Amino acid sequence: MAEQHNQVSEYDEKVIQISRVSKKTKGGSKVGFSVLMVVGDRKGKVGVGLGKAKDVSSAIQKGIKKAKKRMIVVPIDGTTIPFRIVMKKGAGQVLLKPAPKGSGVIAGGPVRAVVEAAGIRDISSKILGAQNQASNVYATFAALTSISEIVQLKNISLKSIAQVETEEAQKVKEEQKRLSEVKKEAAEPKKEVKPEASKKPVKKVIAKSPAKKASKKK
Repeated sequence: MAEQHNQVSEYDEKVIQISRVSKKTKGGSKVGFSVLMVVGDRKGKVGVGLGKAKDVSSAIQKGIKKAKKRMIVVPIDGTTIPFRIVMKKGAGQVLLKPAPKGSGVIAGGPVRAVVEAAGIRDISSKILGAQNQASNVYATFAALTSISEIVQLKNISLKSIAQVETEEAQKVKEEQKRLSEVKKEAAEPKKEVKPEASKKPVKKVIAKSPAKKASKKK
């Protein structure tokens, strides 16, 4: 039971679409379900899988198993994708753009499910094609796959989330240190500076003797 719990908590599993499927045979019509699943570890890995079975729970398990087999490693530059991309897959077409840190995931339901499962925290997107959820999920998955291939081909260097968090922590420490120094300077009592008395040149007065005065009168 513990191993099963750890396995469940390791991945983020999302049900995107549940469809009821019927198939006509000689013995009559067979009814089943198809479930589109998105599975990711929120650390750069994501997969998409379609499971089909007679009941919903079995279809979900099959979809999870297929998604885990088809997982890709998504290149994440800090908290976002490294560059802009437009991808068309079937009827779905999506636009993915990098976003500054703190802006969050600006995306519709199907696109949001894929990028959040991959661990992308900041991204801007737009659905350009059909509004079908399955088509947009596949288009988003194809866009992330294409980004991964381009990064590997061009050998683009990316920053990990740990590096970005370390840099931010360093900046926060420096800012706190600066503020503490400013507060310390403001708390210290200011020394009163007395204005220095203006020094005027002193004139020397030489007193004349009475003998010299008498001689001058003569």
